[in-house]
Amino acid sequence: MDFLFSKKSLFLGLAVIVVFEGVFLMFFLQGKSENQAGQAELQEFQELNLISFKEIATYFQNLAKEKGGAYAFEILKVAQIPLNIDMHLLAHTVGDILYKEKGVDGIAVCTHDFRNACSHSIVIGLFFEQDEDALGVIAKACRNAPGGSGAYTMCFHGLGHGVLAYAGYDLEKAVELCKKTGTPLYQNQEAYQCISGSIMEIINGVHDRELWEERHNLYFKVDDPLYPCSASFIPDGARHLCYLYLTPHLFGVVGADVGFPSPNDFEKAFTFCDKIPIDEFGNRDACYGGFGKEFVVLAAGRDIRTSTLEQVSDKQLRQSYEWCLLADSKEGTAACVLHATNSLYWGGENDRSLAIRFCSVIDEVYYQRSCFMNLIGNVSFYIQEQTYKKEFCEEIPLVYREECHAKLL
Repeated sequence: MDFLFSKKSLFLGLAVIVVFEGVFLMFFLQGKSENQAGQAELQEFQELNLISFKEIATYFQNLAKEKGGAYAFEILKVAQIPLNIDMHLLAHTVGDILYKEKGVDGIAVCTHDFRNACSHSIVIGLFFEQDEDALGVIAKACRNAPGGSGAYTMCFHGLGHGVLAYAGYDLEKAVELCKKTGTPLYQNQEAYQCISGSIMEIINGVHDRELWEERHNLYFKVDDPLYPCSASFIPDGARHLCYLYLTPHLFGVVGADVGFPSPNDFEKAFTFCDKIPIDEFGNRDACYGGFGKEFVVLAAGRDIRTSTLEQVSDKQLRQSYEWCLLADSKEGTAACVLHATNSLYWGGENDRSLAIRFCSVIDEVYYQRSCFMNLIGNVSFYIQEQTYKKEFCEEIPLVYREECHAKLL
């Protein structure tokens, strides 16, 4: 395997969820009085010393009901949240209120700060309200989803969570519903991303915990840890995405505390990827790559807020790379590194310096070069602005600049 980059891998890279310390009270709220109110609410939230996901979610749900979903999102962006609270899911709870408040028009005030959680809530709300009749409206709403060129298809990933819940946690039925969203223009990526959201939902059970408890074990087999990704009802075009999102399940298979898996758990779980046939390169790449996606989340304390990620230290980035080395194979480590890079870059929506720093902390030449070549490919795929491309090439190490200029300029 040489220095990897493919368009398919970009669709895979699109779940980096550090305590948020020392953040100044800066909001983009209109008017002095609202800004003062925001500061007061932040102080109130801090004094309440809420530590559980449920308590924090209830606080922000109530704030959204009282002052609107858009306002609650602004507060959530800068609030000091305890370590290892799933910020993406927390933002979903605010997005649900925003949908009730504004309907599909709520997507206009969404931002990408929580990895598209807001737009996910909007399309899930639409689907639950109008079922299959909403698919056309959902496609239009997803075209308006905030973020870069990858936001459209990732919007369907969010929809997949809701589709599975709507289908009563019948994964095969959800897959059939997801297939209806695909279009030739995007090579059916809408359908494949929708299926990936359903896979994530069958693992985590976010939208209907009771029903999930009843049905999720139907889709996991003791004698086949790679199921349901190995199942015949998963379309070949979606199989790599299934493997990409399967990682938390693999942690569970080896007996890990999924909230706090250890390096020993990583080492054991990596071995399952080697069971995928050697000729299924894309699926093996995705399986190993899913670990990289999870590692940057874990190293950052599950706080996916854009401003928080910019504060991630080189030590934390280095930790993600060292975990990738536990794959104990050149193929596995390289895939893990590439998908970690994809996750940090997030389709160009995160500050590029974050991904550049990640590649730079890698000291082994093969993996560092793979990392930078993949990152150059990301920039080529997602970014149109020539000034951005030129500045990017000047920011990476000198040894890669000539190739960067050749590919981007």
